[in-house]
Amino acid sequence: MRLLNLPGIQVIFTGEADPFKRSPVGANANLEFKKPYTMIRNPRVLYRIFHIRLFLCLTAVFFMGSCKQFSSQTPSEAEAPAAVEDLPPAATVAQPPEVSGALWTPYDDAGEVAANAEHPIPRMRYKLIQSRVLDKNDVFEPLHEEVQKMTEAEYTRLKPMILEHPIPVVQEHIRDGKFSYEDLCRFFLYRIYKYELDNSTTLNTIIALNPQLMQQARERDAALQAEPDANRHPIFGMPVLLKDNINTEEMPTTAGAIALMGNRTADAFIVERLKEKGALIMGKVNLSEWAYYFCQGCPVGYSAVGGQTLNPYGRRVFETGGSSSGSGTAMAAGYAIAAVGTETSGSILSPSSQNSIVGLKPTVGLLSRTGIVPISGNLDTPGPMTRNVTDTGILLDAMMGYDMTDWQAFKVSWEEDWYLPDGSGLRGKRLGMFKSLLETDTLYRATAERLRKAGAVVVEFAPPQVELEGFYTLLNIDMKEDLPYYLSSQIQDTLAVQVRSVADVVAFNRQDSLLRAPYGQGIFERILSDTTSAETHAEVRSALRKAGRTYFEAPWEEHQLDAILSVNNRHAGFAAVAKFPALTVPMGYRDSGEPVGLTFIMRPFQIPELLRMSGAFEKLGPFRHSPEGYIE
Repeated sequence: MRLLNLPGIQVIFTGEADPFKRSPVGANANLEFKKPYTMIRNPRVLYRIFHIRLFLCLTAVFFMGSCKQFSSQTPSEAEAPAAVEDLPPAATVAQPPEVSGALWTPYDDAGEVAANAEHPIPRMRYKLIQSRVLDKNDVFEPLHEEVQKMTEAEYTRLKPMILEHPIPVVQEHIRDGKFSYEDLCRFFLYRIYKYELDNSTTLNTIIALNPQLMQQARERDAALQAEPDANRHPIFGMPVLLKDNINTEEMPTTAGAIALMGNRTADAFIVERLKEKGALIMGKVNLSEWAYYFCQGCPVGYSAVGGQTLNPYGRRVFETGGSSSGSGTAMAAGYAIAAVGTETSGSILSPSSQNSIVGLKPTVGLLSRTGIVPISGNLDTPGPMTRNVTDTGILLDAMMGYDMTDWQAFKVSWEEDWYLPDGSGLRGKRLGMFKSLLETDTLYRATAERLRKAGAVVVEFAPPQVELEGFYTLLNIDMKEDLPYYLSSQIQDTLAVQVRSVADVVAFNRQDSLLRAPYGQGIFERILSDTTSAETHAEVRSALRKAGRTYFEAPWEEHQLDAILSVNNRHAGFAAVAKFPALTVPMGYRDSGEPVGLTFIMRPFQIPELLRMSGAFEKLGPFRHSPEGYIE
């Protein structure tokens, strides 16, 4: 659906027609006129100057005279969404209008979609790349004046002091007066505007920016000047991006779904903790819609709100990983100091590995889930995603706090500065490595040799044959119960967000499946058809946890291991049901240039040692470099 707002009249185009394209209008276009005038989208950029207004009026007149030629059929709530293979190509879907004088100009992504039609990875054969509902001008105009204050010369001066340095170094530069928190935020905004407003480099990563960011940064500077020797958490003044399923009061929380575009909330528990310690919430990033538990076989990193997230190491070449796709790509491209993702099974580990960054899935319950759009109360957890292990530990500590309303929450008592990965090496550590991966993965095998040279004892093992039977049943029933609780307890405007259940979302999407669910919503429909009883659900949950523990504990006990090492998110499902924490750190790149992560898996509550051990491996490198097109 596209909307034109004219003085005193609202013109709504539905179906496949696009009045702004030069090609003939499609046969399924519809026109609907409503009065009085209603603001649904911001029309400011549509009639900024007179000739644009004139063009719109003439276009409307043309369609009023021609609408009788077109069919009036539209999808109804009763109709099932079209199968993925039956959807029209992206070129037939309405594109946002091109508007002169705007910061960002939409483009026709049909050529890029066509170029991926034969991609060897089927789910990278995209139907669309550009969001059909997000006007980037609405995102980027509010802070544009602030960004313009940074000159190219100042950006060039700041870059070597900020971009690839850990938080303690950045904080030292600020204390030394080399730049301010305000400069730091403007530096990252400059990079975001530089790459995200250019359609040839955009990653479709940023979907919201905090309009209060710069004022809040100035407040941090004032606090530092007033009390320069105050004891502050290292996260103080650091700009942090949030996956857009984490509540924050400054911006909507959509989970990538059009049904939640009006979802205004209070801060999530972990966001409250970040703000208490002085962190700056910079904005929201794209994700796989509904945390990739929505459509079957669809591209990772796609959401109806944000469009298709792309990997900076190879736009349309490599997958972004998901579902925390925007968190991963933003860190890789250097858009902030740190980002927060969420994981049920692999959703932090996968995009972190695919984007050559560090990502930690902590033990479930260490971080609160209150105020996060859920999949599974049994398995969900937020976690830090950064460019180095030091920052991962700092961000994790900044989000911690005991949440009495989270039924899986627990308290820990660790020594001061426990989160800094210093004071531990690899010598003498017994590291379990999968025989099957050592035989097939040359990078993993080379890493094993590097670990041996560092003094570690590499133990090759074959895990027991264990099946995770009922895994999707667990997720189906959890989401069927947990999503309605979030919707009833978190949304503040029940008129702006009218869905209350998975069934409501499915019905909402069926009203315009081409726009709202172009890849279908097969998983949501599967959830609705799952009739597993509460008793069976409990049995499945217990059996899965036992299976996950068996998978790791058997070799752990047999070989007296200190950690198990995997690749990317290969064994994320087992770690998820076993409630074992996992941290992935860059391991290098394939010959193709695709990033690969080495994933450390440990027993619950061993997170301090997990950080120290992965930090020791990181020091054997460097194993990470910035993506080539995002260095300048």
